[in-house]
Amino acid sequence: ETGAVVAAMTTSIPEAPKTARNWDYRYCWLRDAYFTVYALNQLGATRTMEHFVRFLLDTVVNEQARDLNPLYPIVASTNLSEINAKSLAGFHGMGPVRIGNAAATQKQTDVFGSVILSASQLFWDERVNLVGGPELYKRLRPVGESALAMALEPDSGVWEFRGRTRVHTYSVAMCWAAVHRMGLIAQRVGAPAEEAEIWKKGARDLCNIILEKAITKDGWISGAFGEDIVDATTLLLPQLGLIGAKDERFLKTLAIIEKRLLRGGFMLRYDEPDDFGLPETAFLICTFWYVDALAAVGRIEEARALYANLLSKRNSVGLLSEDLHVQSGELWGNFPQAYSLVGLILSAYRLSRSWEQGLWHAN
Repeated sequence: ETGAVVAAMTTSIPEAPKTARNWDYRYCWLRDAYFTVYALNQLGATRTMEHFVRFLLDTVVNEQARDLNPLYPIVASTNLSEINAKSLAGFHGMGPVRIGNAAATQKQTDVFGSVILSASQLFWDERVNLVGGPELYKRLRPVGESALAMALEPDSGVWEFRGRTRVHTYSVAMCWAAVHRMGLIAQRVGAPAEEAEIWKKGARDLCNIILEKAITKDGWISGAFGEDIVDATTLLLPQLGLIGAKDERFLKTLAIIEKRLLRGGFMLRYDEPDDFGLPETAFLICTFWYVDALAAVGRIEEARALYANLLSKRNSVGLLSEDLHVQSGELWGNFPQAYSLVGLILSAYRLSRSWEQGLWHAN
């Protein structure tokens, strides 16, 4: 009823057997919500976007845009402080059971892009009732300004590392996307030309910095500036419009991701130790991102085969959790996971024939 989009319906189903990677996902992550809105928009289900933007305006967006949190409760008065429910044994005895999520206090600068990308379609889409205009642009402006100001600051990243911060490439790219779209929106609503130019210049500068600082000596795109980090989030850069899918730098990135992160047709998030050691399970949304990347570079049949394999991992009612144990094929992590189901929708959309192709085949 509030317009919030919940990441999952459960708490503390572990990401892998006998691990403490147990999290409470019964909240609205701005990042997950953006992907959900984006997927549903492709299907013409725009009302979710309108309700979510109203949630943003009512709960999230204000003059203190630097203080945007990665996640919010679906009801504003809910306490997000993370505690362990010591009286509960956990899923098959695999505690702890957590209530609340400490990631709410992290700095994750990709959220600025999530907010603006979620709202940007309102300025062009003629299907919606909540039409974007000068007033909505004014409300979004502090978010864009914060994206420009904070883009190059270290953050916890989309994987919500608890023990370290870096300048994460995807976070900077989402800030770039926020600033880039604000330039387009400024033009759309008739803002002063010099204001639109400030956005455009900021976007150009950020793009140049990313494609300088994130490129390794071997020519692929690292997950963090100044380090050689293989990270599945770099698969999303062509979708954001930052770099072409056929660009040599992206092709090299795809190749090293395949070499380092692909396990039996499923994709890890990264392959370095984090706060809990090395990841044990594949992250399903990353595998869908890989399917999309294969399609974008023209490897359609490979992409379709991988997608069919992903579909075979759904449960009896067609739903997916967050993670998959590659060796056993078991689903792990909170359930049902919006992220994974969003990937299923978007990959299906990208792999489907266009209506023109369907008409040609029918004849």
